[in-house]
Amino acid sequence: MVKRHQEHQSLSEVLKDFVTDNKLQRGLDKVAVRDVWEKIMGPAITKYTQNIKLERDTLYVQLTSSVLREELSYGKQKIIDNLNEELNRELIKKLVLR
Repeated sequence: MVKRHQEHQSLSEVLKDFVTDNKLQRGLDKVAVRDVWEKIMGPAITKYTQNIKLERDTLYVQLTSSVLREELSYGKQKIIDNLNEELNRELIKKLVLR
């Protein structure tokens, strides 16, 4: 049955409760990470990105260019910091480039 509260709630509070009650946060995080990757890395790198997968606190990124993979491996921590900053929380602790 639907919970009904006597007091008024803002739409953001209702949505936050809905996400929490239905355990949807992990799925939303996975979508947000893909969007942030495209935004932070730009179209040049996104063009070579084949697959992005978030499992627990590790981000797996599959790239089609071995040269790009090698270049990005030198700046893994900076990429992690930039992604977490854009997400406004520490969601990613490890980056694996494949």
